[in-house]
Amino acid sequence: MVLPKASHQPVASPDTPSTGRIEALKGPGTVEPSITAEGGVGEKHFTRDGLKDGSSDPVSTSPSPPQPHAQPPPSKRQKTLDIVQWFVRDQWFLLAMGALILISSQVQIPASRQHKKRLVITYLNVSVIFFINGCTMSTRVLLENYKRWKLHAFVQIQCYLVTSVATFAIVSLCATDPNFMDPWLLVGLLFIGCAPTTMSSNSVMTRQAHGNDVLTVVQSIIGQCLCPFLTPILLQMYLACGAWYTKVITTGDNYGEVYRRVFQQLGLSLFLPMFIGQIVQNLFPAATKKLFIDWKLIKLSSISLLTMIWQTFDQAFASGAFAEIKPSNIIFIVFISIALYAIWLGLCFATSVFWLPKKDVIACCYCTPAKALAMVVPLTSVMYLNVSIINQSKLQIPIIIFQAFQVAIGGVLTIVFRRWVKPDEEREDREKMADTAQAS
Repeated sequence: MVLPKASHQPVASPDTPSTGRIEALKGPGTVEPSITAEGGVGEKHFTRDGLKDGSSDPVSTSPSPPQPHAQPPPSKRQKTLDIVQWFVRDQWFLLAMGALILISSQVQIPASRQHKKRLVITYLNVSVIFFINGCTMSTRVLLENYKRWKLHAFVQIQCYLVTSVATFAIVSLCATDPNFMDPWLLVGLLFIGCAPTTMSSNSVMTRQAHGNDVLTVVQSIIGQCLCPFLTPILLQMYLACGAWYTKVITTGDNYGEVYRRVFQQLGLSLFLPMFIGQIVQNLFPAATKKLFIDWKLIKLSSISLLTMIWQTFDQAFASGAFAEIKPSNIIFIVFISIALYAIWLGLCFATSVFWLPKKDVIACCYCTPAKALAMVVPLTSVMYLNVSIINQSKLQIPIIIFQAFQVAIGGVLTIVFRRWVKPDEEREDREKMADTAQAS
């Protein structure tokens, strides 16, 4: 085969790029020698539109895009700022709680208005939380969770029996020196062990941790209804041991008042708001979803919980109870509160992870170790007679400290639980997308 005669075209200099700009060096009809698949020499005819012979080796007729430059790795300062921003966005509730406790330690509502403040905040904020629960929870799912009686028995036995036995054992081991511990603090610890699960922080934390928040609400309602019957019986059983710290209290017998106050609070701040929320959700489903999910008004439940925590610490600091207790006793209560929460949480997780789905395990882990301050405080003021305001505040200090740590630890656990359940959520999303694709 004879090589074709090369046309007289300008020769590109060594600095001239040979790819992406070849049309600038060759005019129409230019022939370029090329090696064929058999080892011979072929021809490639160039036109203004590119290759003419339909070769599978195309030549671009437009300039090639510039290669993107690699981004430099973020600096340590930038990484630190990113971590701080993520923590503030994710754990804003915990940071806000710390700020409110600090404010309440410095500035308190006057004592003459404490009772009115406690009533308004307790009823109003619990009502807001359960109204939002009613507006955002499916009626069908709610009824299905009420039917799970085995799971209800499991949670309530842990919440009342297991936690109270563990608390009594720890109090008995620690109550060896009457000169060290204030007896009112030890009785307050027993109140924690016998208290029901909390109404408000449970549902908020379970939702943030991507757990079964409907199951949490159901367990909270059942626990609150059992509280007036089981808590006084358990307390009387443990206080009948005759230990030295039990001598400071005189038991009252006005349990009718206990039942009246507890069920009045349950009806006005829990059942009625949740029932109204369910009606609103079923009548206006689109508007409810837009308000609470799209516009994120569901965060009002977190703000309501923060308000309840503030009023609790405001009352404790205003009564002067913290000033009456030795610092060593406060430190002891702090460590005992952390230990109790860790023990209860560990027992609940170890006994539920083998037979429950992950979302139900998360709900159980928030129900069992968390205790209801709003239910315990009325019991402390009704069950025992002739208790001064200072001693009543001492009785409530372990409950207040425990609540602060249960909210703080629960907030941190939302990160752990979200990561734990994330693979299951991603698998469910993939299955839903596959089902949708098949249906379409």
